[in-house]
Amino acid sequence: MGEGYFVHESSYVDVDVEIGENTKIWHYSHVLSGAKIGKNCIIGQNVCIERGVTIGDRCKIQNNVSVYKGVMLEDDVFCGPSCVFTNVYNPRAFIERKTEFRTTLVKKGATIGANATIVCGAIIGRYALIAAGAVVKSDVPDYSIVAGVPAKQIGWTCKCGTTLKQARGKGQEATGDREEARGEKQGAREKASSGTLVCVYCGNEYRIDRDNLVPISEK
Repeated sequence: MGEGYFVHESSYVDVDVEIGENTKIWHYSHVLSGAKIGKNCIIGQNVCIERGVTIGDRCKIQNNVSVYKGVMLEDDVFCGPSCVFTNVYNPRAFIERKTEFRTTLVKKGATIGANATIVCGAIIGRYALIAAGAVVKSDVPDYSIVAGVPAKQIGWTCKCGTTLKQARGKGQEATGDREEARGEKQGAREKASSGTLVCVYCGNEYRIDRDNLVPISEK
């Protein structure tokens, strides 16, 4: 199928498709003409990538995902099993609406959980985390965690995917899911007391500016 990438023999790749080095396309998948897939991507089983779709480098698309025309994935995006994209807001089988496709943009490093649905027209921010089963109908801010139907923001996430938490009251504390992470927790307490949120998993530092999470120091 070409040099530098792998396509399983059960999958079908149309002509006029761009595939980057070290990308792997696994069982029973279909990539349609005009699609562009970056380097070091993993395309799982039973994935469909439609015409005109652009997928960045180092993306992982798990089993049973269809990426429709109008969807763009930037670098390092994770699409969980059976998550859903759409491209028409009000489809009817008996009305042709191919001129009404809405663009969906998933920015760098974002994660879409298993069985989540992204309604067309949304922008998923950098390093955002969409919970499993969520239904996203509007834009999602950078670093935010959203969950539910319809999806609502429930917190903030570090670049590494660890939830950032603020303790209530005096001397706020920013911690991740590993609440007892070695001696780093004490450092998080000290930083948080000055208004800084610190990830105890990787040490990245953030601050909240109005309704945005702003990186201070990020690996």
